[in-house]
Amino acid sequence: MQSIENKIYRRICGNGRGWTFSNNEFSDIGSPASIDIALHRLYKSGKIRRVFRGIYDYPKYSDLLGQWLSPDIDRTAHALARRSGWRIQPSGNTALNLLGISTQVPARFIYLSNGPNRIYRIGGIDLTFKKTTLKEAALQHRESALLVQAIKALTSQNNIDEFINLARKRFSISERKRILKDTRYITDWIVEIIRRICREEEE
Repeated sequence: MQSIENKIYRRICGNGRGWTFSNNEFSDIGSPASIDIALHRLYKSGKIRRVFRGIYDYPKYSDLLGQWLSPDIDRTAHALARRSGWRIQPSGNTALNLLGISTQVPARFIYLSNGPNRIYRIGGIDLTFKKTTLKEAALQHRESALLVQAIKALTSQNNIDEFINLARKRFSISERKRILKDTRYITDWIVEIIRRICREEEE
């Protein structure tokens, strides 16, 4: 029979390098106390990394850089949201960065949330949650929320035209189909931009 520690580690490995998680992810495996003990042992053995209290990741190693990569901020945000039962969406500038469209290295990642205002410090980056009404809470897919919030951050027609070209390359055909269906009830002007990005699927 497998130990709780082995069962937890198997699940961690199954989610792949870069996965970020809390003890809540393993509630079906054992009691909270036994899970905490197992995670502490895995941390002490170097198999997982503590991002901050109660949040861990299964770190990625970069052969190119010759070092372990920093924790993924977006995955950390979603691990916190899962643990606390929050719904979250990236703010406009954070969405642009996550899509790879903004090349600026942010000092702060901001997420809109139906939970309380919170700030977490991870390395040199602030992970900020801002309590607000999530108007696009019905969106089912992460890609849809990213795209909608990124569009809201655009400030000029030139930015929009450039964004459309970049976003079309960023998403696969299957992703564009899913986004187009998921966002059909969003504000008209945003939907129009999404249709331009996904136009191949409307022909």
